[in-house]
Amino acid sequence: MTSKLKIFTFLALILTLVVAGCSPQANDASNDEEGETDELVVYSARKEQFVKPLVDKFEEESGVKVKLMAADEALVNKILEEKNNPQADIFFSNDTGALEYLRIEDALAPNDSDKIQVIDEKYRADDGSWVGLSARSRIFMYNKDLTSEKDLPQTLWDLTDSKYKGKFAITRGGNGSMVAHVAALRAEWGDEKTKEWIEKVKENAAIITEGHGDIRQAVGAGEVEFGLVNNYYFHQQLDEPKDNNVDAVYPDQGKDDMGIFVNAAGVGLIKGGPNQANAKKFIDFLTEDEQQKIFSFESKEIPLVEGIETTSEAKPLSEYKVMDMPLKEIGPVWLDAKKLIEEAGLDLEVK
Repeated sequence: MTSKLKIFTFLALILTLVVAGCSPQANDASNDEEGETDELVVYSARKEQFVKPLVDKFEEESGVKVKLMAADEALVNKILEEKNNPQADIFFSNDTGALEYLRIEDALAPNDSDKIQVIDEKYRADDGSWVGLSARSRIFMYNKDLTSEKDLPQTLWDLTDSKYKGKFAITRGGNGSMVAHVAALRAEWGDEKTKEWIEKVKENAAIITEGHGDIRQAVGAGEVEFGLVNNYYFHQQLDEPKDNNVDAVYPDQGKDDMGIFVNAAGVGLIKGGPNQANAKKFIDFLTEDEQQKIFSFESKEIPLVEGIETTSEAKPLSEYKVMDMPLKEIGPVWLDAKKLIEEAGLDLEVK
């Protein structure tokens, strides 16, 4: 072999090694879930006040440094945009519909941990890629100085009755809980009936607010008779030093009624995240009894692990009729829920 040929062969070998080292397979190896890291990156659509106590406790007990980014459900789009180069390991969501949508879009990784089995299968993904942690029920919160339980709607559909026109409040169409509720109604009723419900409810509503905190305050202050909220907003208003003469109706409880829509806050395991082993440890940690109680008491929601004590104001799920629908079923219809809301004329943002 000539000297020039030897040099050419050597350079070709070096080039091959460099290209191999830059290949996706090599980068994937650095993200191997078996690799030891001392970090965890968490995206959270939940308010920081609900997540931070658990993050701090996990850091203290595990020695893992957690980087927390708190925002809103717009993080769903961020996770999808980063799918080819994930920057986070865990997604805290207010809505399991969003989590199931991410799973369908192949942005979440399966999790076969035995510990997540403590959560009823109705509130977790089939492959364990997301799991619910605490539940919230959609109720009518009302001002007892202005109305009584017997004069309130007893079902969601009753909101379409003209006799309630100008008496209640709802949130904007783009509110995460409203989107999830509409997605659940689509799964239950189909598009046509759900669209009719949105159109009539929008027409009957006295006010349309940015969020549920605005509704609970408006009901407490007597600006409207009642409002459609998650149950914990009712509990929060009871704790106020004034404007707290409020109560709640749990709708759709009749023999032939569909039951209350119960959504859940939960966590998803982001596929290809840089710290997969720590992410699975964190999810296991969150399903333990002590963390279940911390999470639900802080948010005034309902624990999803059976037997965990609820806050004094919150009714356990066993005490009322719940929609007989696994939350994973709203994932396939979650994407188009906003489109249906807009088509029905309910603005996604307050204008």
